[in-house]
Amino acid sequence: MAKEHASNSHFKLGRLHRSYDPRIPHLSALLAGKTLPPPPAQVDYTKGMPTNLGMMLNNTLGDCTCAAVYHAIQVWTFNATKGKSMETEPDSDVEKLYELACGYKPQAGGEGPGGNEQHVLTYLLKKGAPMGPHGQTTHKIDAFVEVDPRITDDVKRTINDCGLAYIGFNVPQYIVPTTGAPPTVWDVENTNTKIVGGHAVVLAGYTATGARVISWGQYYTMTWAFFAKYVDETYAIADSAWINGGGKTPGGLTLAELEAQMKALTA
Repeated sequence: MAKEHASNSHFKLGRLHRSYDPRIPHLSALLAGKTLPPPPAQVDYTKGMPTNLGMMLNNTLGDCTCAAVYHAIQVWTFNATKGKSMETEPDSDVEKLYELACGYKPQAGGEGPGGNEQHVLTYLLKKGAPMGPHGQTTHKIDAFVEVDPRITDDVKRTINDCGLAYIGFNVPQYIVPTTGAPPTVWDVENTNTKIVGGHAVVLAGYTATGARVISWGQYYTMTWAFFAKYVDETYAIADSAWINGGGKTPGGLTLAELEAQMKALTA
């Protein structure tokens, strides 16, 4: 599906149609034959975080795949330090990642080309997200694996273990109305359902009824019914900031096991 742009000028999209890279491992295959306990009934890694996390340029650029990365870093660093600090990078770093991982050309103007989630994650694995006032350092992830969005327990397990799930979904018009702000709860509706583009967000918590979304610097709720209808890609990320702060890894696999799975991507 070609990328389209929503008509609301303040809430951009920008996720390109998902790709299928056979080198990316799948959680269900890695956990085959293992019996895992059910995930907790609910978690919320946004508890205590600021009410506004910053738009990350997603009001002017179709950079949601990159904006979601920097929201993920906020969640990981806030929880790793038990709420004592949270790393929020300047917009210049978000724009730089959009250039490096997605091919955005600032001189060309406009919203840019949008981004592919697998390409962005692979870039984070190999090169890292620019960090600091001038992007002089980088934040690399240790590994990422694909999660089957049809297996809700694995999605919940991903959020619980990794602090969040990095997801992509097809956006019905009613989520980005032509005027005003998006609704705070995203549920299945029967009107204005035309798909107007793709969007990348992180889910940093969940309950029995839905997931806690970070998008456009704000918090939303995505019901599991909406998730089942519109989400078509989900990823579990192993991040050192999260793990060093006491967090878990995807599926409880060791870092060595995960890094071995990444060799096909990093070779």
